Amino acid sequence: MNDTLTAALPDLRTDAQRLLGEAVSLRRDLHRHPELGLENPWTKERLLDALEPLGLRITESPSTSGVTAVLDGGADGSTMLLRADTDALPLHEDADIDFRSGDAEKMHACGHDLHVAMLVGAARMLHARRRDIKGQVLFMFQPGEEGYHGARHMLDDGLLTTAGQVTRAFAIHVGGNVPSGLVAIKGGPQMASADEFEVVIRGRGGHASAPHHALDPIPIACEIVIALQTMVTRRIDAFDPGVVTVGKITAGTTDNVIPDSATVLGTIRAVSERTRTALHDGIRRVAENIAAAHEAVAEVEVTFGFPVTVNDTAVADDVLRVATGAFGERGAMRMPVRGIERFLERSISLARKDERIRTARHHLVTRQHPAGPGAQPGQGAGDARPVGQGRQCQPHPLVQGPGRRG
Repeated sequence: MNDTLTAALPDLRTDAQRLLGEAVSLRRDLHRHPELGLENPWTKERLLDALEPLGLRITESPSTSGVTAVLDGGADGSTMLLRADTDALPLHEDADIDFRSGDAEKMHACGHDLHVAMLVGAARMLHARRRDIKGQVLFMFQPGEEGYHGARHMLDDGLLTTAGQVTRAFAIHVGGNVPSGLVAIKGGPQMASADEFEVVIRGRGGHASAPHHALDPIPIACEIVIALQTMVTRRIDAFDPGVVTVGKITAGTTDNVIPDSATVLGTIRAVSERTRTALHDGIRRVAENIAAAHEAVAEVEVTFGFPVTVNDTAVADDVLRVATGAFGERGAMRMPVRGIERFLERSISLARKDERIRTARHHLVTRQHPAGPGAQPGQGAGDARPVGQGRQCQPHPLVQGPGRRG
């Protein structure tokens, strides 16, 4: 961490704390108004209102409710992209909080309301320091992260033409899987790919009293499910792992009728394209041959979803150095591969458009903290602790110039 950044950290922390109340207020507004998919009009208007005093160059994506905002620094340089996702999930919220979702069928269960509030806070902090920034900062507010390919739409809409040459891009995600108050990241594969598969077993229906006259697809489906797990543990390298999970099995209409077919639905996750391909091939091989062994037919369809998120190793190391300098040795950690991420569709998607773009996606670990004597202003049940709100408000490398993406 350079001397300029080290000297700036106390002021950055002070400013982040000063903005905490506004960030909490914005987050709660967004939490009350969850929206799904590619069109998040209420969210879009709310964040545009929040950005309006900064006078940034705003571009609205024509095919979605995506928004980009450009901050010009005080000197020439490259462009850093910072991204937040904006959409919610189709879930009912049970939490008894005064800012609970106003829609019984939607809620911000994945923290995207926090992400938007954090990125708006980062924009405010960087705007106050714009004369110290070399180059530009491109703020990206992306809808449709939850399976709608929102980043792809924004790329197609000209995301990379709204500012200068993007050399680094960053995304951040709150989480609760390790102790609170950490910045967690790793170089290389960080988030697994995610594909879907469907296996339809075609048998022959009949009556439950005479299964020998039928060709029951249900036990065949069950055998396939078990064999898929064996395939993963015996055919996939433990040091290049993959996961196959069956989430749904559908068959039949009543208790005494053998159905004509059974359907198995599941997901495939991997941390390399090699394992991803091996899992796709293995599912087809196992399902088709087990069905054939019972004189049935298995129809396998694999749907490609989101590829592996691969962080630039040097940039990830930069994140760790900055986080450690800002928050101490216990404030940063290298995290294992987990989950999936749809940031710009893949960690190398921007690099495919321009190989000079280096990427990193990191996690900010937060927990729910009830309001109490030690709570900070504006903080209550359901809000991340202050360091959580402030971390995206302290994008330290931006004071130097170039940034990152993940």
